[in-house]
Amino acid sequence: MRQEWSPEEVVECWTLVDGDWALVVNKAGATRLGFCLMLKFFELEGRFPEFVEEIPQPAVDYVAELVKVPAVEFAKYDLASWAVKHHRKQIREALGFRPSTRADEERLIVWLADEVCPVELVEERLREALLVQCREERIEPPGRIDRIVNAAQTRAEKAFCTRTIGRLGEVCAGRLLALAGEGNETGAALLAALKRDPGAVGLDSLLAEINKLNDVRKLGLPEGLFADCSEKLLAAWRARAIKMYPSDFRETAEDARITLLAALCASR
Repeated sequence: MRQEWSPEEVVECWTLVDGDWALVVNKAGATRLGFCLMLKFFELEGRFPEFVEEIPQPAVDYVAELVKVPAVEFAKYDLASWAVKHHRKQIREALGFRPSTRADEERLIVWLADEVCPVELVEERLREALLVQCREERIEPPGRIDRIVNAAQTRAEKAFCTRTIGRLGEVCAGRLLALAGEGNETGAALLAALKRDPGAVGLDSLLAEINKLNDVRKLGLPEGLFADCSEKLLAAWRARAIKMYPSDFRETAEDARITLLAALCASR
């Protein structure tokens, strides 16, 4: 959660309404203040804070004034205590949420891998997408969000490699593997040439690019190999391949190696 809030934003987002007051009527001191801040935080974020410092100080000061509890009391609110665990349960029930289960985690991994990872590569945005999905489904986000994101990325990468290799066919995949084969100087030279920019426009550079194109065409890449792949995803695989030497390719798992080489050659 962002830490900078204008006074108008604080009033709009952190003010307690009628239903909120009913939930805190029997609470006092740090418990009263902490519960109110947790409640409003969950309403805004769709999750509970991982540590008290996530709650912006302007919100602490404003809510403390509303509930007539000194703001310094919030430091006594222990997020790991039994009382706070009970508060989370109260808040979930009041807002119509439920805790996530292991089955939810596995389902979210599949959803993230199939629907989001193919078009979004930044981990923070994957995390945000996951939180939005949890909020739409009215479930509290799992505590292992990073594990879910990593598992989804791994699943999406494997699916992309499997689809690419299936489209390439055995013969074409073999030709790509040969490019990075040990002792294949011709393949190493082609890889090095594919990584180089054309340079200044001129007859020599034009002829060099034609030679590159002819060499790539001999590999027999199928038409539309990456037709349904996002440009962002293909660019990421190509950029990864450009940084690699033949020895790096040989140390990479075969399915990823083929896909990296295919992305590099198809882009060129």
